[in-house]
Amino acid sequence: MTTQQPVALVTGASSGIGKEVAVRLVEAGFQVVGTSRDASALTAREGLTFVDLDVSSDASVTAAVEHVLGGFGRLDVLVNNAGIGSAGAAEELSVAQDRKVIDVNVIGVIRMMNAVLPHMRAQGRGRIVNISSVAGLVPQPHMAVYVASKHALEGYSESVDHEVREYGVRVVLVEPGPTSTTFDAAMVRPDVLIAAYAQQRETFAEVMADSTSKGDDPATVAKVVVAAVTDSNPRLRYPAGATARRVSALRRYVPARVFDKQIRKINRLAG
Repeated sequence: MTTQQPVALVTGASSGIGKEVAVRLVEAGFQVVGTSRDASALTAREGLTFVDLDVSSDASVTAAVEHVLGGFGRLDVLVNNAGIGSAGAAEELSVAQDRKVIDVNVIGVIRMMNAVLPHMRAQGRGRIVNISSVAGLVPQPHMAVYVASKHALEGYSESVDHEVREYGVRVVLVEPGPTSTTFDAAMVRPDVLIAAYAQQRETFAEVMADSTSKGDDPATVAKVVVAAVTDSNPRLRYPAGATARRVSALRRYVPARVFDKQIRKINRLAG
């Protein structure tokens, strides 16, 4: 039997932004299925259940989507939140490590979208919210492959949105700034460090720690996600938080040379 409530699937819902998004969507009237690579440790509540999902596995993605459709008979919203970061100079990270970041942050989103789009098109409605980042708009030294993954996500989302809009489906982006989560604990880090980058590495750690400590609460981002899900005439991009809104505006209006200098100043880079 198909439930009368709208149904949302939220990836990476065990903690941080994803956890808060799942709770807020329940409060907004959705039946929510949250995902984690090990959902057995998570506690269900009214309106919120969990399922195992590894976005880097085709079989796992297919099984999770079929679980939702089999249990509820519909799928109205997908929030692609699962992701991992990277830290280290670009040449310190191996191709295998870079591939891991891209496989989760980009190919993982593609897997999820490809799994849900046939159902959304068939029912004539759907909303896909991809959690990007201000890193999808600007550079960040010592996070090059993560930044590349978010730039790719921005272009992919905007392109697919044009393809599916006539079928009642929208693809939108939410772009958080620094957020107070444990995101940095799961970053891919280089196995071999290059001495030439030692000072930059130390500075990067300080900059990251400072921005995280001053970052937005995940609830701030979750409120924006709910708006992106429920807006009847959605925007393509939703900056989330004061820093994200400021960076988004600066990127659009500040001359490239000035913006470049500011990036180097923030990261205390010479030259």
